[in-house]
Amino acid sequence: MFNKVLIANRGEIALRVIRACHELGIRTVAVYSEADVRAPHVREADEAVLIGPPPSSESYLRGEKIIDAAKKTGAEAIHPGYGFLSEREWFARAVRDAGIVWVGPPAEAIAAMGSKTAARTLAVANGVPVVPGTTEPLENAKEAEKLAKKFGYPVLLKAAAGGGGKGMRVVSEAKELSGALDAARREAKNAFGDDAVYLEKFVSRPRHVEIQVLADSHGTVLSLGERECSVQRRHQKMIEEAPSVAVAPELRKKMGETAVRAARAAGYVNAGTCEFLLDRDGSFYFLEMNTRLQVEHPVTELVTGIDLVQWQLRIAAGERLPFKQEEITPRGWAIECRITSEDASNNFLPSTGVIEHLHLPSGPGVRWDGGVESGSEVGLYYDPMLAKLIVWGADREQAVTRMRRALVDLIILGVETSRDFHIRVMDDDEFRRGAIDIQWLERRLPSIIAREASAESVRVAAIAGALLAERDRAARAVSGVPGGPAVSPRAIDAALESWKQAARIEGLRS
Repeated sequence: MFNKVLIANRGEIALRVIRACHELGIRTVAVYSEADVRAPHVREADEAVLIGPPPSSESYLRGEKIIDAAKKTGAEAIHPGYGFLSEREWFARAVRDAGIVWVGPPAEAIAAMGSKTAARTLAVANGVPVVPGTTEPLENAKEAEKLAKKFGYPVLLKAAAGGGGKGMRVVSEAKELSGALDAARREAKNAFGDDAVYLEKFVSRPRHVEIQVLADSHGTVLSLGERECSVQRRHQKMIEEAPSVAVAPELRKKMGETAVRAARAAGYVNAGTCEFLLDRDGSFYFLEMNTRLQVEHPVTELVTGIDLVQWQLRIAAGERLPFKQEEITPRGWAIECRITSEDASNNFLPSTGVIEHLHLPSGPGVRWDGGVESGSEVGLYYDPMLAKLIVWGADREQAVTRMRRALVDLIILGVETSRDFHIRVMDDDEFRRGAIDIQWLERRLPSIIAREASAESVRVAAIAGALLAERDRAARAVSGVPGGPAVSPRAIDAALESWKQAARIEGLRS
């Protein structure tokens, strides 16, 4: 096993990897930008290296600085987390060429699966079903029109080097195609430095179901079951769960075998994910392979009992997987909500500021993977995800109920967050029935956002506002500003905390 590992990332995933390393007796090195000087991941690591100014293009995306930091600190391996450089073939190769172990798949596997068109070609060659479409980027609008007519509208334009919904457009009729292609190319170029776009048939109201795979360097490739990722907004996942209500054991086996076949074809080693569209008739189609750890990996960990990050490290160190495929079956149900600094009531506008108070939920089956704390500054330099709240239950009904309770317990003051949005989703009848697909949230969002709060919730909110205003007046009085009350700020803080407890209880009732 390694003695020291550098984590080439920030926030909650950096903390997640640091903790896994410490449990394995591995010392850790954090890297950080000037914006993250006081970030929790910097403090939790054994060592930390400043790599540049706040913009990621000058810090977390500077591969040469990260490799230099690893060399200077004596780190034997680099774990990239997700995002940033985690799926950059050139960086994986540069790490390897520097004599440092890359905790991830071989650079060649990243290259094979890094382009969506190349991945589709590989999938077709190995008998993996794909959505009807092209395996090469479109040359021009004329070619796109010809192919769209062949497959039939609606069609989907997708960036070949893309992900996260960037460079993606649904086209419903021929007159929209040329403009949509130009827009998709511009967005792809800005996001990925590559304007290649391909076309595929648009599957109406499918589910987004992905299969986690784990492969060692000794020839063992395993499927760890599926995750349901259909609650999406603008192609961005917001809530994930494992297993899926739409996947029976026989379908799970079939999808798992398909994912393993795709991974073997790419020469895959370490943790990865094959993403599929699951049609209402049970047909499924390969979309792409994410050659890294996924944001939603905790739900798989909770239902399988397998620590994916620790096994990433063990595999990179040359260990064999000790599991057999027949031993891996989901136990219970897990749900993850992404807690972001966005105002759902205002079109998910990003929110910035300082987290003034953070109260974390606890209790049976509750897990918090966070990258912030009270006093953390939330800016616009990086992704708005602050943390992930994950719960486990004996079945889906218990998991949904437990998630709602945990969300009510969660308090984040100072910035707007997605917490209240998630509570409303947990209350939604269709979601509770599992009647979702990848277009579900877009259809349902207006009614979720517009749902009126109960009269008691409004009353509690008014009390909270009054207490906060009184606390501010008290603070001004202590500072010598006239107009402050006789009550001390400490007394009002105590009253506010009592209100928070009452609000949590009321939230559970409503």
